[in-house]
Amino acid sequence: MDTLKGKKIVLGITGSIAAYKACLLIRGLIKKGAEVQVVITPAGKEFITPVTLSALTGKPVVSEFFSGRDGSWHSHVALGLWADAMVIAPATASTIGKMAHGIADNMLVTTYLSMKAPVFVAPAMDLDMFAHPSTQQNLRQLRSYGNHIIEPTSGELASHLEGKGRMEEPENIIRVLEDFFASAQDLGGKKVLITAGPTYEKIDPVRFIGNYSSGKMGMALAGECARRGAEVTLVCGPTPLQTPHPSIRRVDVESAEEMFRESTERFAGMDAAILCAAVADFTPEQPADRKIKREKDDLVLRLKPTRDIAQTLGQMKRDGQILAGFALETHDESAHAREKLERKNFDFIVLNSLNDAGAGFRHDTNKITIITRTEAIPYPLKDKKEVAADIIDRLASFL
Repeated sequence: MDTLKGKKIVLGITGSIAAYKACLLIRGLIKKGAEVQVVITPAGKEFITPVTLSALTGKPVVSEFFSGRDGSWHSHVALGLWADAMVIAPATASTIGKMAHGIADNMLVTTYLSMKAPVFVAPAMDLDMFAHPSTQQNLRQLRSYGNHIIEPTSGELASHLEGKGRMEEPENIIRVLEDFFASAQDLGGKKVLITAGPTYEKIDPVRFIGNYSSGKMGMALAGECARRGAEVTLVCGPTPLQTPHPSIRRVDVESAEEMFRESTERFAGMDAAILCAAVADFTPEQPADRKIKREKDDLVLRLKPTRDIAQTLGQMKRDGQILAGFALETHDESAHAREKLERKNFDFIVLNSLNDAGAGFRHDTNKITIITRTEAIPYPLKDKKEVAADIIDRLASFL
């Protein structure tokens, strides 16, 4: 695998005993054909010298904002534009906290804030520091920004205690980067339709029937597909979320009927579709053209079924097209999801349950099981961007 050949990597090193592993990481990256530029914090230099790092990379190590007294300075902006990826390994609790909250008091964090390329963070600290709620919250914050967290491993720590906090081994960090770049364009040339968000079914000019969908999962899927080279059309219900990638073509709709029309018109030209939107099953039969006044104690609304987007696309699907959907269940989850898979003619379905803490509407995390006609693959609770990567991995395997 030569996916790192020619890649420009900014390696951030912080003040951890695991800094010695950075030497092995540099050697491994350079053997794979990458070009490495080290940015180190002042505390990092207490553990490993810039002379050693420069000898390994063949480049001067960047640590301070300015070089001596001659007025020259190191441009964090230029580094952010130069890199294909930034890896911070080891990443201490202090640096993780600064990154999460934008405290740019050293060259490493300033470079991170200017970085245009993907960022990978490999934490290294004692087990109690890693488990502390503030550290975990900061890591969740970094994930929400789109950073990739390379989880630490368990074992003997510098404190001689046993637990989770050891920085992942350099060869495994390199493997993460290789896999990332290998998947970066695996959907190149593919056209993918994604639906996201809720629908609003109008009762009168000021009221509607809706649901709790935030659109976060659909947005994450669209962003992941676009990052991996797909031409994405996002049919999106009402949500304040911004489109996560500049190449995504976004079509805003409000009602289930509008989403039906836009989705069915576009599906024929797609290689795949992922139906992530929470579409209303029923809509008012006769929406009022004026605000309904409260004149009595009860109000009866007659509802009619909406047109079934998944059913229609499943009937339209031609050979070679891939269709995936979601099932949000509260009981008998697997059985209901498998029945929906068959009924809608999906190639795979993503099951999530409202019984799982941290999963479902409005959360930044989700816990899913991907079900095909031959297998069911459960995943642990993850950030929705990581969940999106798992789902698109499965989509790519079908395509």
